Amino acid sequence: MTDVIYKTDALIASDIDAYLETHQHKTMLRFITCGSVDDGKSTLIGRLLYDSKQIFEDQLASLEADSKKMGTQGHEIDFALLVDGLAAEREQGITIDVAYRFFATEKRKFIVADTPGHEQYTRNMVTGASTADLAVILIDARKGILTQTRRHSYLAHLIGIRHIVLAVNKMDLVGYDQATYDAIVADYATFAKSIGIESFTPMPISGFKGDNITGASDNTPWYTGPTLMQHLESVEVDTDAQADQSFRMAVQWVNRPNLDFRGFSGMIASGTIAPGDSIRVLPSGKTSTVARIVTLDGDLPQAVAGQSVTLTLADEVDCSRGDVIAAAADPIATADQFEATIVWMDEAEMLPGRPYWMKTGTQTVSATIQQPKYQVNVNTLEQLAAKTLELNAIGVANLSTDRAIPFAPYAENHDLGGFILIDRMTNRTVGAGMIHFALRRAENIHWQAVDVSREAHAAQKSQSPKLLWFTGLSGSGKSTIANIVEKKLYALGKHSFLLDGDNVRHGLNRDLGFTDADRVENIRRVGEVAKLMTDAGLIVITAFISPFRAERDMVRALLPADTFVEVHIDTPLADAEARDVKGLYAKARSGALKNFTGIDSPYEAPVNPEIRIDTTRLTAEQAADIIVENVIGIWSHDL
Repeated sequence: MTDVIYKTDALIASDIDAYLETHQHKTMLRFITCGSVDDGKSTLIGRLLYDSKQIFEDQLASLEADSKKMGTQGHEIDFALLVDGLAAEREQGITIDVAYRFFATEKRKFIVADTPGHEQYTRNMVTGASTADLAVILIDARKGILTQTRRHSYLAHLIGIRHIVLAVNKMDLVGYDQATYDAIVADYATFAKSIGIESFTPMPISGFKGDNITGASDNTPWYTGPTLMQHLESVEVDTDAQADQSFRMAVQWVNRPNLDFRGFSGMIASGTIAPGDSIRVLPSGKTSTVARIVTLDGDLPQAVAGQSVTLTLADEVDCSRGDVIAAAADPIATADQFEATIVWMDEAEMLPGRPYWMKTGTQTVSATIQQPKYQVNVNTLEQLAAKTLELNAIGVANLSTDRAIPFAPYAENHDLGGFILIDRMTNRTVGAGMIHFALRRAENIHWQAVDVSREAHAAQKSQSPKLLWFTGLSGSGKSTIANIVEKKLYALGKHSFLLDGDNVRHGLNRDLGFTDADRVENIRRVGEVAKLMTDAGLIVITAFISPFRAERDMVRALLPADTFVEVHIDTPLADAEARDVKGLYAKARSGALKNFTGIDSPYEAPVNPEIRIDTTRLTAEQAADIIVENVIGIWSHDL
């Protein structure tokens, strides 16, 4: 193979500007290769790069040397080495990370993502598929359909990839047998129908030998369909379909270079727009008309899906980053509660009730996920009961946002229906999701106006509502000190109420255990109850371990400024364990009590609490005096 004269496009060397000009107006197809381990995904991409003359002489020389050193094809070129860039991948002969490669032909430009086949890298596969228009599902002709083939087909369909190519690879190893090929296609057709894949394009190939990759193979005279490259060059890209839908554009940036210009920049998600078209800004609902479509190269008479433009409007309307500009005659929906499919991508499990940052389109909001309705076993497609989602798990759950957001179902528009979830403490991307629909209750439930306000309740009691949030290890003395504080407030004529962790679990939270997920829900419920009590003008005292900062911050965010007072009852673990009045530490140490804070479940101490009590230096009475004196000074300057 290496004796063949190999030359890249001569125009690259002679006139790079002319070369780039020829590529500027070509359409772009993004696709992925996926399938089971060692089905030949990387080899296929390497072959496409080679046959499309995208490898330069120095790269080819390096490839030949690497093939001799660590290749898996004997004395032949190992095309997989063009894509498997990580040392671990080359050593093991597998793909771990998502590898992206660009190449082009005379008809089209391509970005291909080589995604890993191993189950533990499902999140990597989802990442690669999230922007793809087409998926090439590879099947080893010797092995047929495997579990990973089913998983990746399901994920590709779930993510909304409309074009599926079933590439039955390594046909050279089965003697190009038509019966073997036909049996695999028939089996896959039955499976595809069961998961909702309406159509796919099958083809027999050999990535290593080059059969039916760029040219028709003499080894498969019984196959009359297109080659892989012919199909890739001719398939419809999603931007063509999006252009036929109603206009939507998420505002990425308010462009205000001077006092005389104000435009709204973003990439058009769907539809077309022209000066004079009527638009509506969501979620505000304000309407206007498009005055200009501004680009770096000048104004445009029309813009279509996929273009990045700046729109100026005829009227001064309130519009900012995250808003969506839509066709006035067909505006996008807004809601704050949704059903969605979630792919969990973090080592730490999903915690229902915990607030996460949700980034959808160009906006970021706070979102809370409820307990999953079910988890999908992607190997068998069974719907399994689940309380949470772990790494690489896929489930369906309801979620709510802190405000109404404009959206489209993911099936209609990937840009406005897809989202990622971000941990608020670490800023890690922990999940990705696809909105199915808004919940009807989001439209039917509204805030009821009341005449007696929070301020009126507080004035009636001559006090400012507060939430004293006691947090600390079990045995630190939270309940003891909180009880003394309430007695002192009662003696001072203050209206207060104590919510104790153990007491609440006898009623409101009796259905909850002590897993991380249940602890999060425990605090969420208590936070909501405490908020209602402060709305009634009360001084609320809570005594809960509340081990996670995220949930304490969540409760703080529920309340008006200066209402939440975090009181850290700071007791070393050894001292708390020595007290162990209830014998809980002893049970935890013996293994009889699971998920016990400080032993086999973490406690995240407050970073900057309003009040810190060191119980190694203070008695419970002294601590209570300090808390009351501190808080009374805030509540009323008359005392």
